[in-house]
Amino acid sequence: MPIDKRVNSTAEALEGVNDGATVFITGFGGAGFPNKLIRALRERGPKDLTLVVNSATHRYSLTHELIANDQVRKVICTAARGHDKEPSPFETRWMENRIELEMVPQGSFTERIRAGGAGIPAFYTPVGFGTELTQGKEVRRFGDRDFVLEHAITGDLALVRADTADRSGNLTFRYAQMNFGPVMATAAKLSVAEVREVSDELLPHERVQLPGVYVDRVVAVS
Repeated sequence: MPIDKRVNSTAEALEGVNDGATVFITGFGGAGFPNKLIRALRERGPKDLTLVVNSATHRYSLTHELIANDQVRKVICTAARGHDKEPSPFETRWMENRIELEMVPQGSFTERIRAGGAGIPAFYTPVGFGTELTQGKEVRRFGDRDFVLEHAITGDLALVRADTADRSGNLTFRYAQMNFGPVMATAAKLSVAEVREVSDELLPHERVQLPGVYVDRVVAVS
């Protein structure tokens, strides 16, 4: 009998999440943000979090609520620019040296997470060589090009937005929702998905875009 991974609430979905966790959060552009789970994480209140998210300031994501609530110690992201005239909660805290920032080129960002899920500790890439983003990192020459050593990223928790799930945690995504979901889920100790609908019946295998083996809990949100 397949394991039933359905939970009744976002609060239940985040049981066991503690201070100091490294948290992956999906989302790209205006799609794929698990905003109900983000809000539940804010209400749970763990501190000293490290957020691994594509953008630290995106207006469609509620990650700014975690930052404004002073729950975040560090952000690893590909973009930290503001979208409004006034500084974002992240920008304010960064200018005041109250939060750490690690900027990563987007392709390297994804590959570092994918490597973490695959058990690969590090890899060499030409991306970023000679720029401020890779200062202090190990460099090795292969052929006639220089490559930078990038370390994998693993996490304690992945918050994923998907469209549908079944009771075993198999997921389907809608368009750009898929963005970082599959790689983040594989690289986290605990992966939680918020979805539009959870089916009692198992999804047909050809519809599964993320196998339930990588998903620990699913919760339906309106």
